[in-house]
Amino acid sequence: MRVLAAMSGGVDSAVAAARAVEAGHDVVGVHLALNRMPGTLRTGSRGCCTIEDSNDAWRACDKLGIPFYVWDFSERFKADVVDDFVAEYAAGRTPNPCMRCNERIKFAALLEKALALGFDAVCTGHYAKVIRDADGNPELHRAADWAKDQSYVLGVLTREQLEHCLFPLADTPSKAEVRAEAERRGLSVAKKPDSHDICFIADGDTRGWLAERIEMEPGNIVDETGATVGEHAGANAFTVGQRRGLRLGHPAPDGKPRFVLEVRPKDNTVVVGPERLLAVSEIRGIRVSWAGVPVASAESGEEFACTAQVRAHGDPVPARARLTFAGTHNANTHDADPHDADPHDADLHNADPHSAGMHDAVLVVTLDTPLRGVAPGQTVVLYQGTRVLGQATIDAARSLDRAAL
Repeated sequence: MRVLAAMSGGVDSAVAAARAVEAGHDVVGVHLALNRMPGTLRTGSRGCCTIEDSNDAWRACDKLGIPFYVWDFSERFKADVVDDFVAEYAAGRTPNPCMRCNERIKFAALLEKALALGFDAVCTGHYAKVIRDADGNPELHRAADWAKDQSYVLGVLTREQLEHCLFPLADTPSKAEVRAEAERRGLSVAKKPDSHDICFIADGDTRGWLAERIEMEPGNIVDETGATVGEHAGANAFTVGQRRGLRLGHPAPDGKPRFVLEVRPKDNTVVVGPERLLAVSEIRGIRVSWAGVPVASAESGEEFACTAQVRAHGDPVPARARLTFAGTHNANTHDADPHDADPHDADLHNADPHSAGMHDAVLVVTLDTPLRGVAPGQTVVLYQGTRVLGQATIDAARSLDRAAL
């Protein structure tokens, strides 16, 4: 195949490209310039898409003997990932920029351009696997190394996109083996640290970064009963599950720590309470998509068994899910306040699943094992065994304990 290898400048993408070359594919390397400050330098494992990363990607391609290009996607990245990140926090949600980047940049903009140029597939260094079912349809599965598995952040991929994905690291048992292989191949990135945190916030200070882009106003911190227990400098800087930095003036009656339960941007209020109220038993998701052929029972509106994961490195928990539609209520729109709509609304559950498009879909996930600190804006990815079924952006999460208060 003609393969476009996305070269981040790290060891994973370099070894993935090397394996694609070794498999006999016609490979071309491309580095995506996403940072609008091309002179930015990497600090250890913080930051990515820097000038060092571009140079490392070029050196890897030179060693492999394949052409190398740099494509400037910085404007698209700013609009679809960075600006989206700011808008989500401004709305009181907690976004996952890696999901948006995979969805809108690496497997939308990049793949679209690759196909237009005559490439058959895009190759990346993600730890995930594409398997064909009995009818030849692509399915997304977890990688062999669950510790490095990245199928969660790829849960946004569609069936059409999976048709053109190549993940050469899928069956690699460990990251140590990838580094050892890179060293054997003479790739200079063999010992390069992995990048972590949010790539466009190189110093890791998310709150400080947001404060420069969102107008912060002081407001009240209230407990689960509505009583004021402190003040904040800006509600948008908080996220569900947060414990540090609350600076509460009134200790809890039981003396135990309190956590952020909710962020209400409309009235600039942060709600805190005991840890037990972070346990969520039901999730409602919007922006639903299937990673391959949808589960038959899902399309018919029936409940199906699955496991649910809400963080990239979180543990999946047993769950039951069903697809519903908002109908005329439109309670699941992205601009709707998640506090105004009830996941138990009869119209949501009784709507005909064939009467509306997927843009009206609501994924209701009931967790057999409650999860702690689930926030609107995060992504819930559903699995059956190792297979990724699909995903949705969390619009609301229900704590049964809190609902009983």
